[in-house]
Amino acid sequence: MLEAFNAAFESAALWFSDSAHWVLFITGFLSATLLPGGSEAGLIATLRLDQYSVFTIIVVATLGNTLGGITNYGIGRWLPNRTQDEKHGHKAIQWLTKYGYWSLFFSWLPVIGDPLCLAAGWLRMKFWPCLWLVLIGKAFRYSLLAAIYFGFF
Repeated sequence: MLEAFNAAFESAALWFSDSAHWVLFITGFLSATLLPGGSEAGLIATLRLDQYSVFTIIVVATLGNTLGGITNYGIGRWLPNRTQDEKHGHKAIQWLTKYGYWSLFFSWLPVIGDPLCLAAGWLRMKFWPCLWLVLIGKAFRYSLLAAIYFGFF
């Protein structure tokens, strides 16, 4: 039984390590969840390979990161008790109540971005506007990182 598990794990590891796109997608996804981590190194490493188009790399990273943010949104929807304490509330909730959906554009920001998506779900904000603003914000982030990598700034 243990040998079968090891063989399956080894083949899965080889399959995932064979494609930089999968690694980029997974690191983008995990870095957008509440787990610690960053996807910038994966993006730069994939750009440095010079095997894939820049557009494809940005799309893969954006999709993984957006899916991670929407996962946080889904987790927020599951959380009960939506009572808000304006004085002691988290910054993300304060931003969302003050600026509404537009604050989700900044879901790519470190520290505050993941809680923004979680709080949007917790506040029961509409799914589609949340998805589009998170997607646009994450695409902006990766496009900006790629532009910096190539020396446009």
